[in-house]
Amino acid sequence: MIVQFALAEGQSLSLERLPREVQVALTRELAELRLVDRATLETVADEFATEVQHVALAAPRNLDEALRLLDGRLSDDAASLLREENARLSGADPWPRLLALPVADIKPIMESESVEVCAVVLSKLPVAKAAELLGLLPGEHARRITYAVSRTQAVTPVAVRRIGEALAESYGTTPAPAFADQAGRRLGAILNSSQAATRDEMLESLRSEDPAFAEEVRKAIFTFPDLPARLRREDIAKVIRLIDAADLTTALAAALAEGGAAQIAADYLLDNISQRMATGLREEIAERGKVKPADAEAAQGRVVAAVREAADRGEIMLESGEAE
Repeated sequence: MIVQFALAEGQSLSLERLPREVQVALTRELAELRLVDRATLETVADEFATEVQHVALAAPRNLDEALRLLDGRLSDDAASLLREENARLSGADPWPRLLALPVADIKPIMESESVEVCAVVLSKLPVAKAAELLGLLPGEHARRITYAVSRTQAVTPVAVRRIGEALAESYGTTPAPAFADQAGRRLGAILNSSQAATRDEMLESLRSEDPAFAEEVRKAIFTFPDLPARLRREDIAKVIRLIDAADLTTALAAALAEGGAAQIAADYLLDNISQRMATGLREEIAERGKVKPADAEAAQGRVVAAVREAADRGEIMLESGEAE
């Protein structure tokens, strides 16, 4: 009666948000309602209004709404587990999850499942994605799958759904990564804080074992000579104030004495601060005298660490350091 009354008054009701069985039962009741006298309608309306007035809090009606409410407040692994459970309990179509996977993640399905199942997967994929996937499979296996597509005409929607559910359970979820950063960035940060000899030796070894990964690590490494390519001119004065004065003097003195890329980096810092500050630093460098290699490397490492920490806090933005 409440639904009929609300609709008769021109109200818009989002009944599609109700569970399917409730929508079905409600529609059947409405179909049998026939005529209702005014006294009965007023009694039902009063009872309904009283119930609504007593409601103090409306909690999520299902797991899907609870997940939306807690979005960004759950750990990645807990959220992934709950989404998988919700998809299974709600009867949601499993295929969108599968079809959204990258081609590289769908390839294992095509390599381990039967050709009949693979034919169904291929038929569900967008044309361009299916063509790309076929190109990654061995010729004979790809031919067997394409032939099996001819036998999918009689497959029922129920069977396709069951295949999707089975595949989604095995392949449709990606475990939350244990590490926030990529492997190359993590190793680069470690080598960045290592002694130069160790860093160079490890990089050389990586180049012989895995050139692509070695290049990824090399790009993640950020040393004192990299400052001109990574630190923007407008951020230099801001960063200088964050560096211990003794470390800065030691790092600059060693770099100017070393020459080459290290000297260029030192000049880059000195040329982009106030003339008064630069003059003062040059006087301190002259008084500092010769710097031991170990002291130079440690001081320059702390200068770079201060720059990285400022970037991590969002105070400055580092350039990629890659050539345009």
